[in-house]
Amino acid sequence: MGDLLKLILKRLGFGLVTLLVVSILIFFAVELLPGDVAEAVLGQGATPETVAAMREQLGLDRPAVIRYLEWLAGAVRGDFGVSAVSGEPVISAIGGRLINTLFLAAYAAVIAVPVAITLGIIVALLRNTLFDRVANVLTLTSISSPEFFLGYILILYFSVKTGWFPAIASLSGDMTFLELLQRTFLPALTLVLVVTAHMMRMTRAAIINLLASPYIEMARLKGVPPWKVIVHHALPNAWAPIINVVALNLAYLITGVVLVEVVFVYPGIGQSLVDAVSKRDFPIVQACSLIFAATFILLNLAADVGAILTNPRLRHPK
Repeated sequence: MGDLLKLILKRLGFGLVTLLVVSILIFFAVELLPGDVAEAVLGQGATPETVAAMREQLGLDRPAVIRYLEWLAGAVRGDFGVSAVSGEPVISAIGGRLINTLFLAAYAAVIAVPVAITLGIIVALLRNTLFDRVANVLTLTSISSPEFFLGYILILYFSVKTGWFPAIASLSGDMTFLELLQRTFLPALTLVLVVTAHMMRMTRAAIINLLASPYIEMARLKGVPPWKVIVHHALPNAWAPIINVVALNLAYLITGVVLVEVVFVYPGIGQSLVDAVSKRDFPIVQACSLIFAATFILLNLAADVGAILTNPRLRHPK
């Protein structure tokens, strides 16, 4: 147990170092953008005095290193500063939108994860059959199609032609939970189509690789049914790669929703990031980017820990 804890703490340390490096890249990448932030916020009619006052308000008159250290210290406490456009705290501007994005990601994950693992097991059982070939063609088509293309196709067939679901995922505080599920179904389905294909193919590949193992051959020779061979013998040893791909796709559900939220005008953090970039509201851009990076690193860490817990061989260095 002590070795496992040390390994987890080591991975956590690597994650924190990675997040620190990413925070440096995010902050100074924004600093290197052309143009003056204060002038961009105030517009062409700004006077030199108002520009100077805005630069002082945003702290742009101080060295970049000092501003980065202050920004990092605030980010650790959950304080990302104030919006350069609205003047409200960044955490207030994006807090509700982050909750909306997490809900959309959870909605898609609840559908995608069990469907992908179940389909992966079925196509592994029926490999080299017509069902397997059709499933491979459909998953490759889904993987190869951009998210915005899938979103527009779903809008065309499920909104424009049938009217079953709204094309714009507008949310309000007085709607019921069923109305919330109905309004967000199309963006969630778009994410499901993308991530299900990845997870299903990885589940299929992990199980098929194990089917050539000696203990699997022995189970077959003893007359164990094919489904029991996979469920009781192959699947438990395939959990490590499956957990990895599930965690990576969960990270994508949160960090890769920008295009989907823009297509459906969904009020999430991805839409907030796009709006902030267009308005050059860099405090919000930096906060959204750091949240995306932290989420991706945290879920990667969860994937590593899950793989270690399900595969004892990973607990000991080779």
